[in-house]
Parts: sequence; structure tokens; C-alpha cells
Amino acid sequence: MRLVMLGTGPFAVPTLRRLAASPHEVLRVITRPPRGRRPEAPPMQVAAEELNLPLWQPDTVNSEDSRLRLSADAPELLVVCDYGEILKPETLALTPHGGINLHGSLLPKYRGAAPVQWAVLNGDAETGNTVIQMTAGLDAGPCLGIDVLPIDPDESAGALEARLAARGGDLVLTVIDALAAGTATPIKQDRQQASKAPRLEKEHGAIDWSRDAQAIKNQVRALDPWPRAYTSWQRISEPGGSSPRSSSPGSSPQEPLRLILHRTSVIAPSPNPAAAPGTVLEAGPRLLVATGAGALEILALQPAGKRVMEAAEFLRGYQLPIGALLGT
Repeated sequence: MRLVMLGTGPFAVPTLRRLAASPHEVLRVITRPPRGRRPEAPPMQVAAEELNLPLWQPDTVNSEDSRLRLSADAPELLVVCDYGEILKPETLALTPHGGINLHGSLLPKYRGAAPVQWAVLNGDAETGNTVIQMTAGLDAGPCLGIDVLPIDPDESAGALEARLAARGGDLVLTVIDALAAGTATPIKQDRQQASKAPRLEKEHGAIDWSRDAQAIKNQVRALDPWPRAYTSWQRISEPGGSSPRSSSPGSSPQEPLRLILHRTSVIAPSPNPAAAPGTVLEAGPRLLVATGAGALEILALQPAGKRVMEAAEFLRGYQLPIGALLGT
């Protein structure tokens, strides 16, 4: 089948490589143009150039000029993944088979830009990839293929997304083969089961210690590699400039130190269930913090402006006192 693939981000790259190695013909790769103050080539541009595939980076693929150029290639199918622009019905109508989209969730669950992150944030035990026939609605078309994948309880969103991306190409190729053979079986999505997965913002990283320990651990996993989960520690200085383990007469507060959490573990039950959420319960050899239910052991963290370090190393360099309250 004659294909045009539209994708921009890294999630689409394994699928492009799989299609380029298949019997199908990739006529052209379309990506969004580089953006920002220091524009860098998007991952799909780099991959297309490595594979010596024709590349096109229009500001929009939905303009009349873009549709004329796209129709000149005479593709039979548009393959879309991690592209960054919703295709209008007029664009999808240019090919006999329309367009298919690879989405990193078990649709209709988690429609939107951040399905992997929300699956981890909500503590789901499984997720997967879905290939849909594209329609006017966002991620709302009939399902043509589904691949279920378990989520490891310690897995970050970044690691899970990489696993899903690596498996996506095989699912897309299976669907294309079925379309070419006329054996594809579309399954309508149940709108009653649909949920949204909007793009995460930096504000999603702020840790609310009144939540239970498992929910906070899921937050740390879901926001890795971006925007990261964080808390703050209000340090206290002695009049002479030192930072004691507890406040004393004449001491004064410093600027709060932002702490970015990288790895955590749930401790249940908490060794001190009565402690207020955010209270440091242990500060050596392990770093343990009270939550709304259970305790959270911080295994690796990153003070603002510093590198990532294990908790024991952090405690040797920073005088974090037992009883300190994080997040205030």
C-alpha cells in the first residue's frame, strides 16, 4: 500500500522504521516544522533523513495548498502518530482508506495528548496501544487494532511510553495489512467509557502530602521525565550562617529549597500514623515522609540546581531535621 506518514515526536519513530522495512511504500514523511527560540530538528525529521525518505514540514497540512500537494503523491492511506495537528475531514478524504492513528492508550480511555502519563498517574495496572480509523472527533474513531500491555508498579511514564512506542509499529502494520486485504473489522468506541488525558503542566508536579503514599508515588512516576514531581523544604539558618537540624532562638528562614523527587517507595503502615502529612519521620539512613495514608520513602531526589542523588547522599550534605515539614 502507498503510505504517507505524519508524525513529529519520538513516539512515532519506531512505527516509521517498521513501515520503512515493510513491503509497503512510504511515499513521504510529514512533520511539524521546528519551533522555539532554538529550533531543533524533531525526532521524525531525523529518522526520515536517516532512512532517505522524502520529508515535508508544512505549517499546516489542512490548507488548500497542502491538500493539493498531498493529493499529488496519490497515497492510499495516511498513517498518523504523535503529529501535533488534527487532520480535517477534507484532508482525510484525500485517500481511499482515509487515515489511521496510533494512540498510546486503550481507547476510549484517555483520549488526548498525555494518555501514558494519566494511566500511570491513576495507578492503572495495564494500558496499551490502539489504532483507530480517524474521524472528526479527537481520538474518537472506530478501533481497528488493540495491543494490551501491563504496567510495572515501579515504571515511569517515560519508560512505559518507550515500550509502547516500540510495540506500536507491529500493531500499525497488522492494521495496514488488514485494510489492504479488506479484512479490517472496525469496532465502535463506547462513548460512555471515554475519559480525557489533557497535556500535563508544571503545576501538576506540586506534591500534596495529604494524599496517600501510593498516589504520590504514582505522581512521581507519571511526571518522569517531565514536568517532574516536586516539594519544598523551608530551611532555617542560625545567626552565624549554619543550617541546624532544628530551629533555635534567633534562627531565621532561608529561601525554600525545591526538591525534585525521582524515585520513591510506599511504606505501609506508617511508623507514625499520627504525624502530619509532609512531616519528615526519618532522616537517616533512609528518608521517610508522612502522607495522608502510609509513609513515602524518598529513594532519589534532586535539590534545585543540583544533580540527582540517592537519599543517603542528600542527607549527608543537607541537614534535614526529623520533624521538618515539607511542602510549606
